[in-house]
Amino acid sequence: MAQWQTLSDRINQVAPSATLAVDSKAKAMKAAGIDVVGFGAGEPNFPTPDYVVDAAAEAVRDPKNYRYTPTPGLPELREAIAAKTLRDSGYEVDPAQVVVTNGGKQAVYSIFQVLLNEGDEVIIPAPYWTSYPEAVKLAGGVPVEVFVGAERGFEPDMDALEAARTERTKAIIVTSPNNPTGAVWSPETIKRIGEWAVEHHIWIISDEIYEHLNYDDAHTTYIGAAVPECRDQLVVLNGVAKTYAMPGWRVGWMVAPLEVAKAANKLQGHMTSNVANVSQRAALAAVAGTLDAVYAMREAFDVRRKAIVAALNDIPGVVCPTPTGAFYAFADIHGLLGKPLGPNGTVSETSAEFAAALLDEAHVAAVPGEAFGAPGYLRFSYALADDQLAEGMRRFKAYVEA
Repeated sequence: MAQWQTLSDRINQVAPSATLAVDSKAKAMKAAGIDVVGFGAGEPNFPTPDYVVDAAAEAVRDPKNYRYTPTPGLPELREAIAAKTLRDSGYEVDPAQVVVTNGGKQAVYSIFQVLLNEGDEVIIPAPYWTSYPEAVKLAGGVPVEVFVGAERGFEPDMDALEAARTERTKAIIVTSPNNPTGAVWSPETIKRIGEWAVEHHIWIISDEIYEHLNYDDAHTTYIGAAVPECRDQLVVLNGVAKTYAMPGWRVGWMVAPLEVAKAANKLQGHMTSNVANVSQRAALAAVAGTLDAVYAMREAFDVRRKAIVAALNDIPGVVCPTPTGAFYAFADIHGLLGKPLGPNGTVSETSAEFAAALLDEAHVAAVPGEAFGAPGYLRFSYALADDQLAEGMRRFKAYVEA
C-alpha cells in the first residue's frame, strides 16, 4: 500500500470491540440459518417500556424535533438527568454539568479526549469493559491494567492500585456494578478509592450504567455521595440502554464538573452535534418516569442469574461465582483448556480459542476473557429468554462432556 494510503497509527493500535465481534458473528450465523444461542452482547431482551415508545411516537410527529437542538442535549432532558442524579445518587448537580451523548460509549470516548494528554496514564481495574483501554489509547493515553480475581470477589485491591500509581496517573475507572464480572464493589472499597483519588489528585471516571441492577443484599454505592469532596474531579457516565432496555435508542450522558462539561460539549459540537431528538424525547420519558419497569426486568434477570450460575457450575471444569449486579456471569474455564473437547476433540489452549470452538461447533456465543483483561474466563450475558438460556447451557455442557 502506498504511503499516502496507510491508516493512522492511532487506529492501528486499537483492537476491535470483542463483544460486538462475537455478537456480529452469531447474528451472521443466524442469518445463514444456523440456530445460535447468543450470550454475547449485553442487550436486554425486553421491549422498551410502552410509555417510552409512546413518547417517541408523539415526538416523531412534532416538527420541533426535525431541527438541530442544543449540542449538550435538550434542556428538559438535562434537567431530568440532574433530578434523577439527586433521586438515585443522593447529591445535587446542575443541569449545565450534563452532556447528553450518542450512547454511553460516546461519553466514554469523549471524556478521555477531553482529559488526557499524550502519555497520561489511566488505571483500569481488571476485569474491565472491553472498550475502556481502547478509548484511552485513542486519546493518546496509556491504559494501566490492575487485575484482581475471583478470590477477592473481583473487587480492587487498594495496595495494587497504589502500586500502579505513577506521576503520570491522570484517572481511574470505577465500574460498579461491574461489566464483565457482575460484581458490586463494597461501600468500603468505593469510599477508599474516592479518598485515595482526592489525596493524589486523580480523576475518577465512574461508569454507573448498571446502577439499578442489584441482587441479594448488594447495593450500588455512588462514589460522589460516599466521598463528597471528590465531586470536583468526578465524571459520572450513564445511559438508558441497560436500565430501560433501550440499547438501540443510543442515548447516554456524562455528569462532570462545569469546565469539563463545556469541553465535552465543544468536542461534541465538532463530532456529532446533538443526539437524535426523538431518542432524546424517549429518554426524557424514561428518566423522568418511575423505576417500576426496571424493577420488573430486574426480577426476571434475578431468576436467570440463579439459573445460569447453577448450570455453569454443573459443567465439569467450570467455576462461576454468583454475581450480585448487572446481567453477566463470569465463568472460570481454566479447567477446560488444554483438553480435547466436543465431538471433534478440539483442544483449546486459550479462552479465546475455546470461545471460537464453542461458537463454531456447539453454536453457543460467549465472549472470551481476553477481551476484558482476564484470560481463562468466559462472559455470559443472561439478558436473554429463559428457554434460550437453558438451551445454551445444555449445549455447553454437552460439548464439554462429548
